[in-house]
Amino acid sequence: MSTLGGKAGGHNFHGAPERFDVVAQYIYKTFGNKIKYIADVAGGQGMLTRNLRKKYNYEAEVVDPRGWTLVGVPGRKEEYLAEMAGYYDLIVGLHPDQATRPVAESAKARPTILIPCCNFWDNTKKLGREALLEEISKFYDENKITYKRVVFDFDSSKNVGLVSMPPRGRGHVSTKTRGNKHV
Repeated sequence: MSTLGGKAGGHNFHGAPERFDVVAQYIYKTFGNKIKYIADVAGGQGMLTRNLRKKYNYEAEVVDPRGWTLVGVPGRKEEYLAEMAGYYDLIVGLHPDQATRPVAESAKARPTILIPCCNFWDNTKKLGREALLEEISKFYDENKITYKRVVFDFDSSKNVGLVSMPPRGRGHVSTKTRGNKHV
């Protein structure tokens, strides 16, 4: 777990507080108005959702069984399942913990942004950041999911993600990327 912490929008958060702005801006620059409905999976208090709604006019909501969203942030107090992906245009897992696999499985049907923080992919072996990203990449390759590895510009060792598009004909959205660092 990150020892970083700070405030974002006047609220205290563990980890790099700027991650919410960085990811929201990436979504806007990448997808623009080609998407509308976004699932912020395991989004906790909902700061990413708040930014997506207020700054970029997306219809975003937190899907998290803890139900801890800030006042005014829409959320569904339930566990995210890959079968829910069809309701959304984009699935985002910014450090989604136990929802890592369902977010990755959603990539079969919808574009996803998955920035894993912990190994909730395979409890039979220890996976560090690189090994975890490699395992998820293998899953994407096996399922013919197009993806790229992106280093997000926030201060954390958990700032590398996989941005994916489903196989053609299954919820594919055309995108352009500008000004992002790729590994």
